[in-house]
Amino acid sequence: MIGRLTGVLVEKQAPEIVLDVNGVGYELQVPMTSFYELPELEQTTTLYTHFVVREDAQLLYGFKSKQERALFRLLIKTNGVGPKLALTILSGMTANEFVNCVERDDIATLVKLPGVGKKTAERLVVEMRDKLKTLLEASAGSEREFVLQSNYTPAPVEDNVEEDAIAALLALGYKPTQASKAVASAYSEGMNSEQLIKASLKSML
Repeated sequence: MIGRLTGVLVEKQAPEIVLDVNGVGYELQVPMTSFYELPELEQTTTLYTHFVVREDAQLLYGFKSKQERALFRLLIKTNGVGPKLALTILSGMTANEFVNCVERDDIATLVKLPGVGKKTAERLVVEMRDKLKTLLEASAGSEREFVLQSNYTPAPVEDNVEEDAIAALLALGYKPTQASKAVASAYSEGMNSEQLIKASLKSML
């Protein structure tokens, strides 16, 4: 079981990254909430990981905090929610926003996420309520420790930011028309791809 990795960030193409750990490149998929917190390329970072073994693939997921990984693990224990959908949920909203949706029985917001139908949203609210109480108690703090702190420093503006943003949204499960429309409406001059992805995801909630 791989629980944590510390290495040099050598590739970043949301939602996937490559972390060089002593010469070995680990491919990880990370939710956008963690992606925003990553440093620039060639910088060292630490990610808490969850390893998934399937018949056709071995997948490694990375998270900037233990709390976010804990929520991911709770999500994939919910009936009908696999790692890909859990990644999409944690990319479309922060962990704190998800907790608020569960506490308010906010089905309407959850169903806006790709792959989350009404039945899945209702199941999430019911099954996650008690689980989240336990997790919140374990992570008790002045800010619940679910909220990812906004220490993210925007990277320099890149070329093809709209193409990169659309590709990231497609990888998260959004339809091409949804992705293109969201990116077009959210884009403003000077944005880099990470800022545009974040704005596009927010526009669809």
